[in-house]
Amino acid sequence: MDIEKIKALIEKHKDLILRAEKQIWENPEVGFKEFKTDAYLKSEFRKLGYSLTEAEGITGFYTVVDTGRPGPTVLALAELDALYCADHPDRDKETGAVHACGHHAQCAALLGLAAALKEPGALDGLSGRIKLCLVPAEEGIEIQYRMDLIKEGKIKFASGKQEFLARGFFDDVDLAFMVHVGTIDGTPEGKLFRKYKGYNGVIRKKIVIRGKAAHAGDCPDLGINALNAATLAIQAVNNLRETFKESDFVRFHPIITKGGDVVNAVPAEVILESYVRAATTAALDGANKRINRAIGAAAAANGCTAVITDIAGSEPFKEDEMLTVVYNAVCEQIGGTDCIDDKNDVWEACSTDMGDVAVNFPAIHPYSIGAAGSEHGMDYKIPDPEKTCGNSAVLQLALIHALLENDAAKAKVIKANFKPVFPSIKDYLAFKKSQTAVREVVKQNGDGSVTLL
Repeated sequence: MDIEKIKALIEKHKDLILRAEKQIWENPEVGFKEFKTDAYLKSEFRKLGYSLTEAEGITGFYTVVDTGRPGPTVLALAELDALYCADHPDRDKETGAVHACGHHAQCAALLGLAAALKEPGALDGLSGRIKLCLVPAEEGIEIQYRMDLIKEGKIKFASGKQEFLARGFFDDVDLAFMVHVGTIDGTPEGKLFRKYKGYNGVIRKKIVIRGKAAHAGDCPDLGINALNAATLAIQAVNNLRETFKESDFVRFHPIITKGGDVVNAVPAEVILESYVRAATTAALDGANKRINRAIGAAAAANGCTAVITDIAGSEPFKEDEMLTVVYNAVCEQIGGTDCIDDKNDVWEACSTDMGDVAVNFPAIHPYSIGAAGSEHGMDYKIPDPEKTCGNSAVLQLALIHALLENDAAKAKVIKANFKPVFPSIKDYLAFKKSQTAVREVVKQNGDGSVTLL
């Protein structure tokens, strides 16, 4: 389809896109709690005539557009969740949640795409199916809450796309993409789109260090200070940083969620949450083992015990090269040869559960440029949602046409040349389960000796 026709199909639903962007921005909710956003989008999709497959017991859903001709299935994704930023002026005053990563714009753009696909002629010349999916819980926050959901049997994995893979929602997928929102700051004038080489994988951690309470003023000698052990553990990991290879992009960034009970008692229990990130699965596994050892040794040195819960996070994400070629060509059709802010050789140390999609199918994770301020920061906003969301929706519809036109020729070639990281989704899920473990990493023996596990 001619690119001007694609733009016209999206432009027709401009008001719908803008209403959705505003509605979701004003009602931010964090992962697996996106109840208002989920209900709103389900209602809007049903108004468009879509039949939905809902994620039982949690937020999120998908729908399928069938061209009526056999061919591959292309998955287009958007993320429902917000995050917390207590200093953001537009945060929810009760929860502190805010869409300071642009997921609200993703949802609005996907809704616009869904509306455009219902227009007469929108599927002309296409073969295969288009799966539109609204997925929860990309931001890996509130680790304990997600652990509780797993314990209750409501989810199997702590991240939305992992959970949807486990539920079989993507079993029929052949290719996938998701268009995020990119920042304006530092971007040359006239750039509309951006894409990076890839992103780190991640393991999420809960660390519980236990000592012994005592009066902090009168008899601290009778206590065992878990907070001292925790601060030493952080320093012990910091001392490892120079040993990590720069090409592995290893990251460890803990927070203390419990530092003790009362100020006049020696802290008996301290809880930390953190991520370990790295650019490859092997580097992630190696760094995580060394970090666990350092935490255990620091706890042991202070007479404490330590239990570390590792929770499977996102797989490292690498953009599919053949799909990138199609993306580049589509971007040039939309905005000319200079519209791409080319970051194809830049590795990003952040993480996304699009990595879990990309190890199973060819996938890309480009950006529609339009966000001002710092990602996850107090000044984040989208000054021109019409342009940002509109460009995203146009890019997605144009990608679908490029992949599925001419008997889905390009999609078939990309699929045929893709080599998944795992033999099957079942094997992938088994590996992710193996990453989740609870370990008592240090044990204080009764004879004064210490065992590091």
